[in-house]
Amino acid sequence: MQRRQWFSRLIAVLAVASAPLLPSLAQAADEAPDALVQRISGEVMTAVKADAAIQKGDINRIVALVDSKIMPNVNFSRMTASAVGRFWRQATPAQQKQLQDEFKTLLVRTYSGALGEVKDQTVSFKPLRAKPEDTEVVVRSEVRGRGEPIQLDYRLEKTPEGWKIYDLNVLGVWLVETYKTQFAQEINTKGIDGLIASLVQRNKAGATAKAS
Repeated sequence: MQRRQWFSRLIAVLAVASAPLLPSLAQAADEAPDALVQRISGEVMTAVKADAAIQKGDINRIVALVDSKIMPNVNFSRMTASAVGRFWRQATPAQQKQLQDEFKTLLVRTYSGALGEVKDQTVSFKPLRAKPEDTEVVVRSEVRGRGEPIQLDYRLEKTPEGWKIYDLNVLGVWLVETYKTQFAQEINTKGIDGLIASLVQRNKAGATAKAS
């Protein structure tokens, strides 16, 4: 399965997972990591069902949804730093900010159409294997729909603000590792500014394709 296909399924999972009534954001600091993932899924599911524009792939509405429902629960700084790898420390604060902004835009724009694919998928969460003192855990789930079940795992870390997602695994492929290889090739040939320029260009091309 190509990356676009499995990541589309990933976004669909966030939109269709059924979840019981779980704590509000005000209680997030005390929320268990598996409960957090289920809550996000439920909130995104509700938002998608209520917004026809999102279902049609409206990028502005999708960005707003991601910003309000998903990003507060993601350590995107760590995700970007891990994807950039050892080169992250060489980047200036301004470059780091550009990398985060363009990486986020890349993910959202590239896979924006996935939310319109939400149909009859269901998600089951496996028992959490973690000790009370653990500060990093993996929440494992399985997506069921048409075809074979799809493995979907989340890496989370415990922060003062509660648990945060920092990596995702679909069918045995971790998102950060996938981009780490790509980004390293770009930086080795063009430098950090070259990677930023490449991301900017890819995002512009994605925006043009979406508009056409």
